[in-house]
Amino acid sequence: MNTPAPFDPSLRRTLDDGLRALALDPAAAAPLLDYLALLLRWNKTYNLTAVRDPHEMVVKHLLDSLAMHPYLDELAARGGHLADLGTGPGLPGIPLSIVKPGLKVTLVESNGKKARFMREAIRQLGLPGARVAESRIEAVDEPGAYDAITARALATLPLILELGGHLLKPDGRLLAMKGVHPADEIAALPPGWRVEGSHPLRVPGLDAERHLIVIARAGS
Repeated sequence: MNTPAPFDPSLRRTLDDGLRALALDPAAAAPLLDYLALLLRWNKTYNLTAVRDPHEMVVKHLLDSLAMHPYLDELAARGGHLADLGTGPGLPGIPLSIVKPGLKVTLVESNGKKARFMREAIRQLGLPGARVAESRIEAVDEPGAYDAITARALATLPLILELGGHLLKPDGRLLAMKGVHPADEIAALPPGWRVEGSHPLRVPGLDAERHLIVIARAGS
């Protein structure tokens, strides 16, 4: 797939600088821009995301999604399975699939237009490790199939676990992408779950708090 022309050089520089700041291979820029071009094209018709400016998309969609990538290194190295819950047009799952080709990613999304977009993106980008589950999260009938689940701006921690906790293996982890540290949500975790870690994330170009909250089953 060839990236269409409309991207100006400053956008590519923003992405290149961001990838460098995140210690990611600069070769990922080309497929990431291919994904962005496809998202922009479909968004004109299907309203897949409220963010429409390409420069904003680079920071708020691509780099924000990739900020958690170091916490997936071990999982990707062993070909582990990640479910991205309520992924919308594939965020963070598709950018993570691009930079972590060893990762097996299931993109869970009930919206048919977004699911069709992701299938086309997977086909055009050539992402054999990614698949789409067009379903409500709680209806995905794959109990205990995943090493990790993630969610970005989906719901509170307790609700994410209520909807998708059944997908995790006994030693699986929820890797929840949050803004400010969600102390109230952590205090409301249901019995049987515990916080394993809370990691501040830095998103290049974004002046806002980001945290990755790692949740595990008690005793695991």
